[in-house]
Amino acid sequence: MPADTLVLSGIDAYYGDSHVLQNVSLRLGEGRLLGLLGRNGAGKTTCMNVAVGLLPPRLGTVMLFGEVVTAWPPETIARRGMALVPQGRRIFRSLSVRENLAVAARPPVAPTRRPWTLETVFASFPRLAERQHQTAGHLSGGEQQMLAIGRALMSNPRVLLMDEPSEGLAPQIVAEVMATVRRLKEQGLSILLVEQNAKLVFDLADDIIILNSGRVAVSDTAAGMKASGIDLHHHLGVF
Repeated sequence: MPADTLVLSGIDAYYGDSHVLQNVSLRLGEGRLLGLLGRNGAGKTTCMNVAVGLLPPRLGTVMLFGEVVTAWPPETIARRGMALVPQGRRIFRSLSVRENLAVAARPPVAPTRRPWTLETVFASFPRLAERQHQTAGHLSGGEQQMLAIGRALMSNPRVLLMDEPSEGLAPQIVAEVMATVRRLKEQGLSILLVEQNAKLVFDLADDIIILNSGRVAVSDTAAGMKASGIDLHHHLGVF
């Protein structure tokens, strides 16, 4: 079994008085892709926010590479090797593509890994190389998503969290973005992927968790869920 890179154990999280996550636990194995599915409001993005330190849990523990990071600030967690591609991209629209990438640059925590640099990001995303001096706010939605992924990679993470990377994109661009996610997984990056598109998750994931009203409803390997003939309409409202 692969070692765990990210573990959430018994997480209870709140926004004000709203109890959003209730005893949620998940494990992301090294070099694996864990897909997180659920209806809108199920708590998927909240799991991401807890993992990166943006929302401290009331109960439970967050561990990164075997180290408890529950009370750590986001910047400290990031320096330990975690990066987030947030929902809605949140790029710096007034900066150029190149400046967006450069501002996120950080040396790798594990020096044996091939580091991500401007050159390697541009090699992975040729469209960004062509537009590197263009203002990021003028990019298409797909290009902005590629920039958001490239910016996260510039921090040389060992764990990459991706929140709805296909949201609002045309099918052809979704295919390009997901091909990139597949390549990153093949390169050994540990990935936690939140997606509304269940088919994409089942195509990419090693393991899948389905959240329902802030609780873990199903947790299994992707192969195990396929073999069991899981009723996605019941859990997600989709066929």
